[in-house]
Amino acid sequence: MSPDFLVIGAGVAGLRAAIELAPAGDVLVVAKDSLHESSSEYAQGGIAVALSDEDQVGLHEDDTIAAGDGLCNRSAVRVMVEAGPGEIEKLIEWGTAFDREGAQLAFTREGAHSRNRILHAHGDSTGREIARALYRKAASLPSVTFRGFRATLDLLVDDGVVTGAVLWDGTHAVEVHARAVLLATGGLGRVFRESTNPDVATGDGVAMAYRIGAEISDIEFIQFHPTALHVEGAPRFLLSEALRGEGAFLRNAAGERFTDELAPRDVVSRAIVSELRRTGAPHVFLDLTHRGGDFIGHRFPRIHQTCLRYGVDISAQPAPVHPAAHYAMGGVLTDLAGRTTVPRLYAAGEVACTGVHGANRLASNSLLEGLVFGARAGAAMREWKDAPMRKKGAARPFDMPETTEAFLRDVAWEHCGIVRSEEGLSEAIRKLQGLAVAHPGGITPPANLVRNMRIVIDLIARCAHARRESRGGHYRGDFPVKRAEFQKHSFVAKENEIIFR
Repeated sequence: MSPDFLVIGAGVAGLRAAIELAPAGDVLVVAKDSLHESSSEYAQGGIAVALSDEDQVGLHEDDTIAAGDGLCNRSAVRVMVEAGPGEIEKLIEWGTAFDREGAQLAFTREGAHSRNRILHAHGDSTGREIARALYRKAASLPSVTFRGFRATLDLLVDDGVVTGAVLWDGTHAVEVHARAVLLATGGLGRVFRESTNPDVATGDGVAMAYRIGAEISDIEFIQFHPTALHVEGAPRFLLSEALRGEGAFLRNAAGERFTDELAPRDVVSRAIVSELRRTGAPHVFLDLTHRGGDFIGHRFPRIHQTCLRYGVDISAQPAPVHPAAHYAMGGVLTDLAGRTTVPRLYAAGEVACTGVHGANRLASNSLLEGLVFGARAGAAMREWKDAPMRKKGAARPFDMPETTEAFLRDVAWEHCGIVRSEEGLSEAIRKLQGLAVAHPGGITPPANLVRNMRIVIDLIARCAHARRESRGGHYRGDFPVKRAEFQKHSFVAKENEIIFR
């Protein structure tokens, strides 16, 4: 298979890039498992954009930078907030049905935003609706083709240049060569035991890029969402920030409020952990019952129905909640056009690190980032449209640590979770680097998943160990305050030491 351009991932960033690439050549969009299984599909709360009469792009920029806790790349933030309104107008043109009040777009507010600037669709299915419209638009373009694969196993490299990827079709490894490759593989939250992410979000893009020498930045900054449904036997379903934006209270087992519900997510998550340690309870409760059943059923239909499926009626009772890994601020280092440090390899969306989120992502900026930087990456990749197709390239030798997914997720949650320490991080590094490496006869998706998870968790642990401070989504119990000498980004590449600059 030799398309002009290969897009790995069919979420918002990948779809938006494909639309931008379509005039320049044949585009193949591949997805892990299913074309309709991505973190974008699970993005409930909405998309932040300065479009309302009371808002300004500069205010959105200021709120984003404040949430980023001293580490935002201001140029990246400005690009995102300034391009945001135009991207929303394109979405509407392509059929995205945002919720409205009469003829006007309906805006709501979420934590750490100074204005009502959150657009939502079908109440709490914003990501799904945006992905639907983008898929419909991309599929209408004759040069864009979609195909589902079980997994992307590795990137192909020839003389330091990316030439394609190796994919698994269920029985065989398939080589796909392209003039340029985009990683739009999403997040890494499923390397943690407790996570709101879909099963496909295991950091594959970060691991593949790292293996071929790409630079990884700020990978220690993980956002833990404060309110994931916590019911025995149920998935850790996200109970959106928008619930608290609409007035939901956090209560302990005694029914007492104990924190500011609209504080940044890292603050709320640590407040919940502190309360659970104080009381010994397994979870706290999110209470929106005072808003009434009619409001809840209309504003949050998907959340309401999902909770009912697991025995919780949020219109009549508080929902048990617990923090869970949700979003990675760091990832594969890129410039503002999606270029990585390896020629012809691009990245956009959650897998990438432009610095737009700094140390902590502002709520509902993730879908906007995927749109804006997906479009910019797609536009930049067009520079290769007339370049010769390089049909050579090899993947790195395959190795697999002798361990299990469950063991790795336990290591990540116990030692690289919400509150970290020198002792715990050192233990994680020791356990991960002490794993024996096997050389199996064939490559399979389960084996590939384990080796990817091991790389990602090791990167998180080592960078968190090196950052001897607390900032944004990275909290060290033994270094609980910010330190001026660490107001820098972390960078790590294969064979290189971690540096801050």
